[in-house]
Amino acid sequence: MRAISNLNAEPLDDAAWDSFVAASPDGHLLQTSRWGALKARFGWGVERVALTDGDAIVAGAQVLYRSLAGLTLAYVPKGPLVDWDDEKAVRNLLAALRQAAHRHRAFCLKLEPDLLDDPALAARLLGHGLRHSLQVVQPRSTILIDLDSDEDGILARAKPKTRYNIRLASRKGVTIRDGTASDLPAFDRLLRETARRSNFAVHSAEYYRAVYDLFVPSGQARLLLATYQDTALAGIMVFALSHKAWYMYGASSNTHRNLMPNHLLHWEAICWARNRGCATYDLWGIPDEVGQHPGAYTQTVTEHTDGLWSTYRFKQGFGGHVVRYLGAYDDVYLRPLYWLYDRGGAFLQHMWGETWHRRLRSG
Repeated sequence: MRAISNLNAEPLDDAAWDSFVAASPDGHLLQTSRWGALKARFGWGVERVALTDGDAIVAGAQVLYRSLAGLTLAYVPKGPLVDWDDEKAVRNLLAALRQAAHRHRAFCLKLEPDLLDDPALAARLLGHGLRHSLQVVQPRSTILIDLDSDEDGILARAKPKTRYNIRLASRKGVTIRDGTASDLPAFDRLLRETARRSNFAVHSAEYYRAVYDLFVPSGQARLLLATYQDTALAGIMVFALSHKAWYMYGASSNTHRNLMPNHLLHWEAICWARNRGCATYDLWGIPDEVGQHPGAYTQTVTEHTDGLWSTYRFKQGFGGHVVRYLGAYDDVYLRPLYWLYDRGGAFLQHMWGETWHRRLRSG
């Protein structure tokens, strides 16, 4: 078993890498070559580090690098991909990742594996010299919808109000269609309308066009639009890899909200994911308080209206189950800079001119 990276003489082939990611139990869209290509278009350095046994990749990570004001962060979104019960492989991969991070003069390496919260595994990561970080990038808690039955069975697990709204949208004349590249300006307008209404940040129009170009023609994603009388009321972008599907981007108009277009949109996405063989549909992010105490929020929450709470009420209606991921773990190289970062990133926000999470956010 040996470690290689795409800085060395033997670059890691995109197809071979993507086959490895798709076959990994914890494989994730954010570790694919297309995601690396997307981030490379918007200022990130990208490097893959892998352990190989002969020609086969047995463990690895796609690392993103961001450098501003002389500071570099190394970040592994939803990785690394390794058998965490294989201590030798874990040690060797972490050593290779540290070498790569040092070559880039990173002040720390952030790992955010797609693993469920597990105290035993957390203790194992700490034993490898990593430290738990409160500075997470991807949503730590989410709702997964199981796609292990037919459409009627999946719909039966949704709340009655959600089932009603799905049927209402269809009955009132809302239709769902695939968006094309020519629909991207309309989708961007919906995104900005939603951002103003809900006070959240969105990427540039160029970013969403790059996402479309990289993922939709390959069949790995769909841009879905809900229309009424030929007017786009809402849109979502959904993705799939192997047995997993994810909802990542969504937007809706301020008009005709009573027609419930978002409910019908997600139902179409759920059916698409099931029909292509996915086992889960990830609704991508809910308040972490729910993940920490899922039993306390089984009923509809009305007392919270800020942040992700309104979207949680919407997502909760589809009848999925709450999961919480392991979180972020950092390998620290320059302690003074890390100390400033770990205190909330205020120093880096000042130095970089915008919020830390907006720079890092991958989804």
